[in-house]
Amino acid sequence: MNPVHNYPSIGDKIESTLSCNVDATADRSSGSTHLARMRSFSTSQAMLPSQIRAIVQNLRMDSTLDRLHLFECSLDLSAPGKMLREAFDRSSVLPGVILTAGGEFKGMISRRRFLELMSRPYSIELFTRRPIEQLYSFIQSKILICPGQMPIVEAAMRCLERSPECLYEPLVVELAQGEYRLVDLQQLLVAQSHIHQLTTQLVKKRTVQLDRANAEITLLNQRLQAENLRLSAEIEVTHRLQTMLLPQPQELCQIPGLEISGFMEPAAEVGGDYYDVLTHHNGRALIGIGDVTGHGLESGVLMLMVQTAVRTLLEHDETDPAIFLDVLNRTIYKNVRRMNSDKNLSLALLEYDRGQLHLSGQHEEIVVVRANRSIERIDTLDLGFPLGLEERIDEWIDRKTIQLQMGDGVVLYTDGITEAQNDSGEFYGLERLCRNIGRVWNASARGIGQAVVEDWRAHVGGHKVYDDITLLVLKQIEEYGDRA
Repeated sequence: MNPVHNYPSIGDKIESTLSCNVDATADRSSGSTHLARMRSFSTSQAMLPSQIRAIVQNLRMDSTLDRLHLFECSLDLSAPGKMLREAFDRSSVLPGVILTAGGEFKGMISRRRFLELMSRPYSIELFTRRPIEQLYSFIQSKILICPGQMPIVEAAMRCLERSPECLYEPLVVELAQGEYRLVDLQQLLVAQSHIHQLTTQLVKKRTVQLDRANAEITLLNQRLQAENLRLSAEIEVTHRLQTMLLPQPQELCQIPGLEISGFMEPAAEVGGDYYDVLTHHNGRALIGIGDVTGHGLESGVLMLMVQTAVRTLLEHDETDPAIFLDVLNRTIYKNVRRMNSDKNLSLALLEYDRGQLHLSGQHEEIVVVRANRSIERIDTLDLGFPLGLEERIDEWIDRKTIQLQMGDGVVLYTDGITEAQNDSGEFYGLERLCRNIGRVWNASARGIGQAVVEDWRAHVGGHKVYDDITLLVLKQIEEYGDRA
C-alpha cells in the first residue's frame, strides 16, 4: 500500500499584489544561489473573465502575440526543483516556467506537466532538492515557439494543430533575441474568439454595405440600359439620316461625260466622313469630300451640318470658292461653338464642268490619273484651311484647275484608307493606293473602286479599323477638248 504524502498545495501561497519579483533564492542546504526572474500577474485562484476581457478588449483583427498579457518567469536548470514549486505557488495562474542555462533558453516546464509529475509517489522527495535539469529530463516535451509579431489567429491555429499530449501546453513567445515569454492557451483562445467576433461583425457590416452597393449598381445599370437604348435610338436615327443623304446611284449617273463611284464605311455606327455629288444646271456638278475629326455621334451631326450648308449655298448659285468656303466655315464655326465642341473638318470641293475640275479647299492629296495610267498628286494644303477652327478663312482660299481628257480621272479619299494598319502595324499608305489605282485603271469607275477596297481589306485583314473610310472615283468617259 502506497504511503500518503502531504506536500504543500499549489494554491497555498497566494500573492496579494498583481506582480511578484524574485531576484535571488538561496538554497540553504547547499549554500548556492540560483538566479530566478518572475513577473507574473496573479489572482486568488485564476484570471477572472473580466480580466481576460480587459486584455482582449483592445485587440484588432491583425493584432499580434505581443499585444497579449505575457508571463515572465525563468529559472536556471541548476536551481533546485523546489523553486519550481515555489514559483507555481506564488502565482496560481502562471502557465509555466522558462528554463535557461547560462542565460540561454533551454526549454519550458508547464504547470500541468509539473503537477502530473509531482502527483506520482516519491516525486517530491526525489526532485525538489535536486537540480531542475534532472526533473526536466523526465517531463521534457516538444515546445512551440512563435515570434511576438505573429498574428494571434495564426498562433492559435498552430497551437490547435499540435499533438494531443501537447495541446494544452502554454505557448513560448520570442519577443527579441534571447527574450522569451509565455502565454496560456486559455487567453490565446479567448483572444482568437474575440478576433473571430470582430471578423464576423466586419463581414456582416461589409455584407450590408455590399448589398447596398449592389442595389445601387443594379439601379445604375437599369438607368444605363435605358440611356443606352435612348442613345442607340438616337444614333440609329442619325445613321439613317446620313445614309439617306448620301448621293444615290441614279444621281451619280446624271452628270454627262463623267462616271462616278462612291464608297463609305464608318468605323462606328455614325461616321465623320463626308462626301457628296450635287448636280447643278447645264450639266455642272459640285463634288465634295471631307473628314470631321474623330467619329461617332458628334462627328456625324457635324457632317450633316456640312451637307446641308453646302447644298444651301449651291442652291443660291454661289460659285466663288472663297465666298463659298468662307460662308460655310462661319456656319460650322458658330455651330461648333454652340455645341461646346472642339471638332473641325477638312473639306475639298471640286466644281466639274464638261471636262474641267476647279479644285479648292484643304484635304488629303488629290490623285489625278491619266488615260495612260500615269499618276499626278496634287497637294491641297495651300488651297484652303480646316473648317471650324477660325471664324474667317477667306484669305486662305485658293483654286486650282484640272483638265480631264477622255480616260482621265480623279480619285478622292479620306485618311481612313491610307492610315489603316495591318497586324504588323504597317500602313496601307498613299503609295500602295496609287499603285493599285494604276493597275486597275482600265476598268470602270465602279470596278476601280471595288478593286481598291478589296486590296485595302486584304491589307487590313482582321486588324481593328479605328477610322471611317471613304473612296470616290471620278472618270472622264467623253472627250470635250482643252478649254483652258
